[in-house]
Amino acid sequence: MRILICNDDGIEAPGLSRLVNAASGLSNDVWVVAPDGKRTAAGSSLTIARSLTMQRIKTNWYSCSGTPADCVVSAMTWLFAREAKPDLVLAGVNDGRNVAEDIAYSGTLGIAREASFWGAPAIGFSRVKNPEFSDGDDQWLGALIGSLWQSRADWAREGHWLSVNLPTVLPAEIRQPRIGRDKIGRKAEIVETDGDRTVITVPRGRAHASEPGDENEAIDAGFVSINRLNWFGETRLQDRFLDGIRP
Repeated sequence: MRILICNDDGIEAPGLSRLVNAASGLSNDVWVVAPDGKRTAAGSSLTIARSLTMQRIKTNWYSCSGTPADCVVSAMTWLFAREAKPDLVLAGVNDGRNVAEDIAYSGTLGIAREASFWGAPAIGFSRVKNPEFSDGDDQWLGALIGSLWQSRADWAREGHWLSVNLPTVLPAEIRQPRIGRDKIGRKAEIVETDGDRTVITVPRGRAHASEPGDENEAIDAGFVSINRLNWFGETRLQDRFLDGIRP
Protein backbone atom coordinates (compact mmCIF):
# COMPACT_ATOMS: atom_id res chain seq x y z
CA MET A 1 0.00 0.00 0.00
CA ARG A 2 1.39 3.39 -1.01
CA ILE A 3 0.67 6.15 1.52
CA LEU A 4 1.17 9.88 0.93
CA ILE A 5 1.41 12.12 3.99
CA CYS A 6 1.13 15.92 3.87
CA ASN A 7 0.49 18.65 6.43
CA ASP A 8 0.05 22.39 6.85
CA ASP A 9 2.42 22.93 9.79
CA GLY A 10 5.54 22.39 7.70
CA ILE A 11 8.11 19.72 6.93
CA GLU A 12 9.70 19.96 10.40
CA ALA A 13 6.46 19.77 12.42
CA PRO A 14 6.42 17.11 15.18
CA GLY A 15 2.90 16.02 14.23
CA LEU A 16 4.11 15.06 10.75
CA SER A 17 6.77 12.74 12.16
CA ARG A 18 4.25 11.13 14.49
CA LEU A 19 1.88 10.45 11.60
CA VAL A 20 4.73 8.96 9.57
CA ASN A 21 5.63 6.73 12.51
CA ALA A 22 2.03 5.58 12.79
CA ALA A 23 1.68 4.89 9.06
CA SER A 24 5.02 3.11 8.80
CA GLY A 25 3.59 0.24 10.81
CA LEU A 26 1.10 -0.36 7.99
CA SER A 27 3.34 0.05 4.95
CA ASN A 28 6.96 0.32 3.87
CA ASP A 29 5.92 2.59 0.98
CA VAL A 30 5.29 5.87 2.81
CA TRP A 31 5.97 9.23 1.13
CA VAL A 32 6.00 12.75 2.56
CA VAL A 33 5.37 16.02 0.72
CA ALA A 34 4.96 18.96 3.10
CA PRO A 35 5.25 22.75 2.94
CA ASP A 36 8.65 24.28 3.62
CA GLY A 37 7.07 26.39 6.38
CA LYS A 38 3.86 26.80 8.36
CA ARG A 39 0.75 27.32 6.19
CA THR A 40 -2.04 27.57 8.76
CA ALA A 41 -5.54 28.36 7.42
CA ALA A 42 -4.41 27.98 3.80
CA GLY A 43 -7.60 26.06 3.05
CA SER A 44 -7.71 24.46 -0.38
CA SER A 45 -5.80 27.19 -2.24
CA LEU A 46 -3.52 26.18 -5.14
CA THR A 47 -0.53 27.82 -6.80
CA ILE A 48 -1.33 28.03 -10.50
CA ALA A 49 1.00 29.31 -13.25
CA ARG A 50 3.68 30.20 -10.69
CA SER A 51 6.79 28.19 -9.89
CA LEU A 52 6.97 25.74 -7.02
CA THR A 53 10.25 24.55 -5.54
CA MET A 54 10.39 20.88 -4.56
CA GLN A 55 13.33 19.99 -2.30
CA ARG A 56 14.30 16.40 -1.55
CA ILE A 57 15.01 16.24 2.19
CA LYS A 58 15.75 12.52 2.45
CA THR A 59 14.47 9.28 0.96
CA ASN A 60 10.75 9.67 0.15
CA TRP A 61 10.59 13.09 1.90
CA TYR A 62 10.08 16.34 -0.07
CA SER A 63 9.35 19.92 0.92
CA CYS A 64 7.20 22.17 -1.26
CA SER A 65 7.28 25.97 -1.44
CA GLY A 66 3.52 26.11 -1.98
CA THR A 67 0.34 25.47 -0.05
CA PRO A 68 -0.79 22.25 1.65
CA ALA A 69 -3.06 21.40 -1.30
CA ASP A 70 -0.11 22.11 -3.64
CA CYS A 71 1.68 19.25 -1.89
CA VAL A 72 -0.99 16.82 -3.09
CA VAL A 73 -1.04 18.26 -6.60
CA SER A 74 2.76 18.18 -6.90
CA ALA A 75 2.82 14.58 -5.70
CA MET A 76 0.14 13.45 -8.14
CA THR A 77 1.41 15.39 -11.16
CA TRP A 78 5.18 15.21 -10.64
CA LEU A 79 6.37 12.78 -7.99
CA PHE A 80 4.05 9.96 -9.06
CA ALA A 81 3.61 11.03 -12.68
CA ARG A 82 5.06 7.75 -13.94
CA GLU A 83 4.40 5.63 -10.88
CA ALA A 84 1.41 4.26 -9.07
CA LYS A 85 -0.63 6.92 -7.32
CA PRO A 86 -1.07 6.71 -3.53
CA ASP A 87 -3.68 4.29 -2.22
CA LEU A 88 -4.26 6.47 0.85
CA VAL A 89 -3.57 10.13 1.65
CA LEU A 90 -3.11 11.23 5.27
CA ALA A 91 -2.92 14.83 6.49
CA GLY A 92 -1.53 16.11 9.80
CA VAL A 93 -1.24 15.54 12.62
CA ASN A 94 -2.29 19.20 12.87
CA ASP A 95 -1.10 21.24 15.84
CA GLY A 96 -4.53 22.06 17.23
CA ARG A 97 -8.08 20.88 16.69
CA ASN A 98 -9.94 21.46 13.41
CA VAL A 99 -13.61 21.99 14.19
CA ALA A 100 -16.59 24.06 13.07
CA GLU A 101 -15.68 26.66 10.41
CA ASP A 102 -12.17 25.16 10.23
CA ILE A 103 -13.69 22.77 7.72
CA ALA A 104 -13.40 25.63 5.22
CA TYR A 105 -10.18 27.25 6.47
CA SER A 106 -8.01 24.29 7.44
CA GLY A 107 -5.01 23.44 5.31
CA THR A 108 -5.06 19.97 6.85
CA LEU A 109 -8.57 19.35 5.59
CA GLY A 110 -7.69 21.12 2.34
CA ILE A 111 -5.18 18.32 1.76
CA ALA A 112 -7.83 15.66 2.25
CA ARG A 113 -10.25 17.57 0.03
CA GLU A 114 -7.68 17.82 -2.77
CA ALA A 115 -6.89 14.11 -2.46
CA SER A 116 -10.57 13.32 -2.94
CA PHE A 117 -10.42 15.08 -6.31
CA TRP A 118 -7.83 12.50 -7.35
CA GLY A 119 -10.00 9.62 -6.20
CA ALA A 120 -7.81 8.74 -3.21
CA PRO A 121 -9.27 7.87 0.20
CA ALA A 122 -8.11 10.61 2.55
CA ILE A 123 -8.08 11.31 6.29
CA GLY A 124 -7.19 14.58 8.01
CA PHE A 125 -5.84 14.23 11.56
CA SER A 126 -5.78 17.03 14.14
CA ARG A 127 -5.02 17.02 17.85
CA VAL A 128 -5.57 19.46 20.68
CA LYS A 129 -2.62 21.63 21.59
CA ASN A 130 -0.28 20.43 24.33
CA PRO A 131 -1.41 16.79 24.35
CA GLU A 132 -0.11 14.26 26.84
CA PHE A 133 2.08 12.16 24.53
CA SER A 134 2.84 8.58 25.48
CA ASP A 135 5.03 5.95 23.84
CA GLY A 136 1.95 4.08 22.66
CA ASP A 137 0.27 7.00 20.88
CA ASP A 138 1.84 6.31 17.48
CA GLN A 139 1.05 2.61 17.69
CA TRP A 140 -2.57 3.34 18.66
CA LEU A 141 -2.90 5.89 15.86
CA GLY A 142 -1.49 3.36 13.40
CA ALA A 143 -4.09 0.82 14.51
CA LEU A 144 -6.83 3.44 13.99
CA ILE A 145 -5.55 4.19 10.48
CA GLY A 146 -5.43 0.49 9.73
CA SER A 147 -9.01 0.01 10.89
CA LEU A 148 -10.22 2.98 8.83
CA TRP A 149 -8.36 1.64 5.79
CA GLN A 150 -9.98 -1.77 6.15
CA SER A 151 -13.42 -0.16 6.41
CA ARG A 152 -12.89 2.34 3.58
CA ALA A 153 -15.73 0.82 1.54
CA ASP A 154 -18.09 2.25 4.15
CA TRP A 155 -16.80 5.85 4.10
CA ALA A 156 -14.58 6.56 1.07
CA ARG A 157 -17.31 7.56 -1.34
CA GLU A 158 -16.43 9.81 -4.27
CA GLY A 159 -15.81 13.36 -3.11
CA HIS A 160 -15.75 12.43 0.59
CA TRP A 161 -13.04 12.30 3.23
CA LEU A 162 -12.68 11.96 7.01
CA SER A 163 -11.78 14.55 9.63
CA VAL A 164 -10.41 13.04 12.83
CA ASN A 165 -9.78 15.10 15.96
CA LEU A 166 -7.68 13.53 18.71
CA PRO A 167 -8.10 14.53 22.38
CA THR A 168 -5.44 15.21 24.99
CA VAL A 169 -5.02 11.57 26.03
CA LEU A 170 -4.91 8.43 23.89
CA PRO A 171 -6.24 5.79 23.59
CA ALA A 172 -9.80 7.10 23.62
CA GLU A 173 -13.30 6.10 22.60
CA ILE A 174 -14.66 7.37 19.29
CA ARG A 175 -17.71 9.56 18.70
CA GLN A 176 -19.37 11.13 15.65
CA PRO A 177 -20.47 14.58 16.87
CA ARG A 178 -22.26 17.21 14.87
CA ILE A 179 -20.35 20.11 13.32
CA GLY A 180 -20.49 23.09 15.65
CA ARG A 181 -19.68 26.80 15.41
CA ASP A 182 -16.39 28.20 16.70
CA LYS A 183 -15.06 30.72 14.20
CA ILE A 184 -11.49 31.96 14.14
CA GLY A 185 -10.57 35.43 12.89
CA ARG A 186 -13.23 37.42 14.74
CA LYS A 187 -11.20 40.56 15.45
CA ALA A 188 -8.43 42.74 14.08
CA GLU A 189 -5.63 44.47 15.95
CA ILE A 190 -4.10 47.70 14.67
CA VAL A 191 -0.34 47.40 14.37
CA GLU A 192 0.47 50.75 12.77
CA THR A 193 -1.35 53.79 11.38
CA ASP A 194 0.22 56.39 9.08
CA GLY A 195 -2.25 58.65 7.35
CA ASP A 196 -4.25 56.63 4.83
CA ARG A 197 -2.14 53.55 5.53
CA THR A 198 -3.13 51.15 8.32
CA VAL A 199 -1.45 47.87 9.20
CA ILE A 200 -3.62 45.32 10.98
CA THR A 201 -3.25 41.74 12.12
CA VAL A 202 -5.88 39.09 12.82
CA PRO A 203 -4.60 37.20 15.87
CA ARG A 204 -4.67 33.48 16.42
CA GLY A 205 -7.17 31.88 18.73
CA ARG A 206 -10.88 31.34 19.06
CA ALA A 207 -13.65 31.51 21.61
CA HIS A 208 -13.69 27.71 22.08
CA ALA A 209 -17.46 27.89 21.95
CA SER A 210 -19.23 24.60 22.56
CA GLU A 211 -22.79 23.33 22.50
CA PRO A 212 -24.17 19.94 23.48
CA GLY A 213 -23.39 17.32 20.87
CA ASP A 214 -20.75 19.25 18.90
CA GLU A 215 -17.10 18.40 18.22
CA ASN A 216 -15.66 20.65 20.93
CA GLU A 217 -17.81 18.98 23.57
CA ALA A 218 -16.72 15.52 22.44
CA ILE A 219 -13.02 16.42 22.27
CA ASP A 220 -13.07 18.21 25.63
CA ALA A 221 -14.73 15.13 27.15
CA GLY A 222 -11.78 13.03 25.98
CA PHE A 223 -13.31 11.40 22.90
CA VAL A 224 -11.89 11.03 19.40
CA SER A 225 -14.25 12.78 17.00
CA ILE A 226 -14.72 11.51 13.45
CA ASN A 227 -16.76 13.31 10.81
CA ARG A 228 -17.19 12.44 7.14
CA LEU A 229 -17.07 15.54 4.95
CA ASN A 230 -17.65 16.20 1.25
CA TRP A 231 -16.55 18.93 -1.12
CA PHE A 232 -19.72 19.54 -3.10
CA GLY A 233 -22.06 20.49 -0.25
CA GLU A 234 -24.99 21.09 -2.55
CA THR A 235 -28.43 21.90 -1.16
CA ARG A 236 -30.88 21.86 -4.04
CA LEU A 237 -33.49 24.58 -4.41
CA GLN A 238 -37.12 23.60 -4.83
CA ASP A 239 -38.58 23.87 -8.32
CA ARG A 240 -41.27 26.27 -7.12
CA PHE A 241 -38.54 28.67 -6.01
CA LEU A 242 -37.00 28.65 -9.49
CA ASP A 243 -40.41 29.03 -11.09
CA GLY A 244 -40.97 32.17 -9.03
CA ILE A 245 -37.82 33.95 -10.26
CA ARG A 246 -38.62 36.64 -12.84
CA PRO A 247 -35.50 38.58 -13.94
